[in-house]
Amino acid sequence: MARSDSFFIRATVDTNGVTYEQTSIDLGAFVDALGKTVMRIHSVAVQYGDPTNLPTPLPGGGNAMTAYQLTTQSQTDMVNAANRTLISSGKLVLGCESSVAPGSNNITSLTDFADLSPDQWRGGYLVAVESIFLGTDSVSNAICDNVTVVLECTVETMTASASMALALSQQ
Repeated sequence: MARSDSFFIRATVDTNGVTYEQTSIDLGAFVDALGKTVMRIHSVAVQYGDPTNLPTPLPGGGNAMTAYQLTTQSQTDMVNAANRTLISSGKLVLGCESSVAPGSNNITSLTDFADLSPDQWRGGYLVAVESIFLGTDSVSNAICDNVTVVLECTVETMTASASMALALSQQ
């Protein structure tokens, strides 16, 4: 398989703290299953929120989470690793403890989890669909205002039958 030099694709989806949100990422310039061109995602870097925004402590303490997922099909909710459309997923978890002063609390923990990522696989993750989807959802409260991903990718050629079979398996 012939490979291109690596390039980067960036996408952002806004969080609303209440429901699942997603945005599509157009790969039509890189992927053409009939033309035997597919894309390999080698790594996914995630940024939670705008760089200058700090996570907001929860009123009264408790835990909150903002999660993301990258899929080969549009979704209406978060999916787990058993779903064949899932490329990558992770979450940012915030723990807050109530303080003795009325109405104040303290952030006790902030942890970033990468549940599934193409850089965990030896060869990355092959994509043969012309759009992928970046989704986010929150539990208890949105910790950040958006989630941004940066994908390191290459383009490859396959046989027509192999690229079409891969495309059909990801739809």
